[in-house]
Amino acid sequence: MTTSVELQQSRVVRVLRSTAGIAIAMAVMNIGTYAFQMVAARTLGPSQYGAVASMMALLMVLSVVQLGLQATAARRISAEPDDVAAIERTVLVTTWRAALLLGLLALAAAPAVWHLLRLDGLAPAVLLALCVIPVTVMGGQAGVLQGERRWLPLSLVYLSVGVPRVLLGGGFLLVSPTETSAMLGVLVASWLPVAVGSWALRRRPGDVVHHDLTVRRDVLKETLGSAVALLAFLALSNLDVVVARSVLDEHDAGLYAGGLIVTKAVLFLPQFAVVILFPSMSTDGESRTAVLKGLALLTGLGAACTLATYLLSGLALVFIGGDDYAGVQDQLWLFAVLGGLLSVLQLLVYAGLAKRGRATKYLIGIGVVVLVAAGATTDSVLGLALTVAAVDALVVALLIALQMFRHRRETADSAVG
Repeated sequence: MTTSVELQQSRVVRVLRSTAGIAIAMAVMNIGTYAFQMVAARTLGPSQYGAVASMMALLMVLSVVQLGLQATAARRISAEPDDVAAIERTVLVTTWRAALLLGLLALAAAPAVWHLLRLDGLAPAVLLALCVIPVTVMGGQAGVLQGERRWLPLSLVYLSVGVPRVLLGGGFLLVSPTETSAMLGVLVASWLPVAVGSWALRRRPGDVVHHDLTVRRDVLKETLGSAVALLAFLALSNLDVVVARSVLDEHDAGLYAGGLIVTKAVLFLPQFAVVILFPSMSTDGESRTAVLKGLALLTGLGAACTLATYLLSGLALVFIGGDDYAGVQDQLWLFAVLGGLLSVLQLLVYAGLAKRGRATKYLIGIGVVVLVAAGATTDSVLGLALTVAAVDALVVALLIALQMFRHRRETADSAVG
């Protein structure tokens, strides 16, 4: 019996050590995050859940700094593998400082958040501000592990994001179904991945060369640049629902929002590919192959999801909410296309970050402006979805052209060298 259990445990560890473990861990993380939202929705009711959903959306916006830190850490370690220890120390120091500063700013803004989101009191806004600290710290830690391609501890970090959120958050809500309890559960759960990351990155023996002030400032500069690019992507992938709310009637706007559930599912499904491929995209000699592999994988997955949604639109309708959303059933395949385009777009954004490209964020920013302007001229669910698809496809085409230009320039520089 003991031997059988040990054998099963060793198999689990082997899976988590592999890139497949990242895919599984991220899937569990996303499921746990959505499960918490479902528990909160059922426990709190529409009024209070609307407040919690708004706070979670705001936390997602603030997490762009976390994503910027993760991208910066992973890129630098992958690009300079001989300087890992010093980069790790610099990134972690920068991470804690950024987390504390962002937390203080969020804390100062808590009264404004309280009134803007019409919360029951100041406490939920304060707890939201405190959540920013561990969420940001986790980004720097995950970036170091990602750059070092230490898939087992990174898988454990991702697992500790999703599972505790639904267990602790749900437990707090069962004890006291309030906005404050929900955010207290999120706060407590948010420190667990930090604990896992701290254990994985505990100090190793040996001397570490400290980077000078110039390097530390460059790390901060790169983090802010990455955060801006990721914020632009976040806007491009989320503002269409705001446009829908402003140009369509309430019923059609609700149908569009329901369709976007399919979009988000297709977008989040292959996120593991970006995490796995990003270190290779940041490494000389591996970048071009990694980008091509990613484009092939994500294009194939997007096409498969679109075909499945078209053939099984009835099942997809159940997934997004049932007969109340029947008016959008025939267009659900188009929302799957949107998800596929956004997944490719996300890969190209990270490909740009891997080379510290400045043009990426400007192209995405232009895409955001075009989406809002063009979307405002539509008057139907289908019209808006087609407009968003056209804008996303245009930005994808421009970023692919930009990536081809970068690779040709790198090849020419290598030939000259």
